[in-house]
Amino acid sequence: MTMDRYLDPHQARTRAQTPYENLLGDSIERAYAQGIHELGPLVNYLNQFGPGPQEGDAWTEEAFAALMARLGN
Repeated sequence: MTMDRYLDPHQARTRAQTPYENLLGDSIERAYAQGIHELGPLVNYLNQFGPGPQEGDAWTEEAFAALMARLGN
């Protein structure tokens, strides 16, 4: 039996996630579970609990949005 393509949650992936991307995704999931859904509070959460950005000392809304845009391509 073959699974319909639209049911594959990883169908758009072109590569495996890096360990950093996995840590970031886990942290974002924890923030969402705590009811944090807006960009500003999410950035504050990441700055408090990590992981930090790969470049720079702290997350900014712009840096987070840029990383999400890059990872989404």
